[in-house]
Amino acid sequence: MVLRNKVEVSVIIPAKNEEATIADCISKIAEIFRRESIKGEIIVADSSTDKTPEIARRMGAKVVKSPSEGYGSAYMTGFEAAKGEYIIMGDADDTYDFHEIPRFIKLLRENKADLVLGSRVKGSILPDSMPWLHRYVGNPLLSFTLNTFFGANISDAHTGFRAIRRDAFEKLDLHTTGMEFASEMIVKSVRKKLRIVEVPITYYPRKARSKLSSFSDGWRHLRFMLLYSPNYLFIIPGSIMFLLGMILMFALLKGPVTILDFKLDLHPMVLASLAAIVGFQMLVMGFFTKTYAAVSHLEEETRSVRFLYEHFSLEKASLLGIAMIILGVILSFDIIYSWVMSNFGQLFEVRRAIFSSTLIILGIQVIFSAFFLSILVLPKKE
Repeated sequence: MVLRNKVEVSVIIPAKNEEATIADCISKIAEIFRRESIKGEIIVADSSTDKTPEIARRMGAKVVKSPSEGYGSAYMTGFEAAKGEYIIMGDADDTYDFHEIPRFIKLLRENKADLVLGSRVKGSILPDSMPWLHRYVGNPLLSFTLNTFFGANISDAHTGFRAIRRDAFEKLDLHTTGMEFASEMIVKSVRKKLRIVEVPITYYPRKARSKLSSFSDGWRHLRFMLLYSPNYLFIIPGSIMFLLGMILMFALLKGPVTILDFKLDLHPMVLASLAAIVGFQMLVMGFFTKTYAAVSHLEEETRSVRFLYEHFSLEKASLLGIAMIILGVILSFDIIYSWVMSNFGQLFEVRRAIFSSTLIILGIQVIFSAFFLSILVLPKKE
């Protein structure tokens, strides 16, 4: 700990084959350290096959090798090596101006922020620096999703220019290894109630070819956010669909129903059955996601997951599923019995057939979902 206190600022630069720009980045940082009398260090988290690490070492940077490729993996390696009280994050492609570092450090020194984000949206995006798809579709959509799901109120959620206090970073317990690392940092900062402040920055054109994959990297961000917000993706819409489906099926079990001059009969009942089945599956998927996130330490335990740990039993869930199947089978046999008693004549038991088959399907889902959920909670129970 004593060693770390000797360094005030650590600048971490993830790099993969950036020999054309790494020297410019390091020279700008070194200039700021000299001009502002900052006791700092430059760490290049490298996974290159070109001369990037040799150039970085020659210019006085500490080069650490990431054990695996990936944006998040590089940063985690860099954070492990960093000794500074304040940590700056920036890309090696020279799209961010490291001369702007003092503005980030000032907010941390004055204890006005725990995490500082450089906002390209509030600042300036120079021509040819960001593809049209990223600027007007990808980044706004992902930022909107993050703000809606987590209440982050961030204008540029995927900026690569950031600063964070060491003690704040240690609270986050970050795990992701890819581009979604950027989203994980903000989501967990919001949930830990860290003070997040944005500062306007200028974003410059790349001097070399971009290594970003628009759709796969965008999907990684979106997938991560959905994993962290199963209520919006699964549980809320699933609950609504399931309840409305079951209520409508019960209402139509005895015959047609008229609502606001609309007559609801067999076809709406079929749709109600479908809604109940799909809604239940979405609801179960939500609990799968919550449980997986907690067991994998991607998220703290929620009350619902804690309830599952304490009260969930494969045997109880299986008995419920079996009971639903038996009830559905009894109704089916009653239909068959009515058919036999009518000397195999014309039969019109579509309503009860829909209801009984729905119960059987839901019962089967309960049993198999219980088996899968028991696999997820087993490590926690052990």
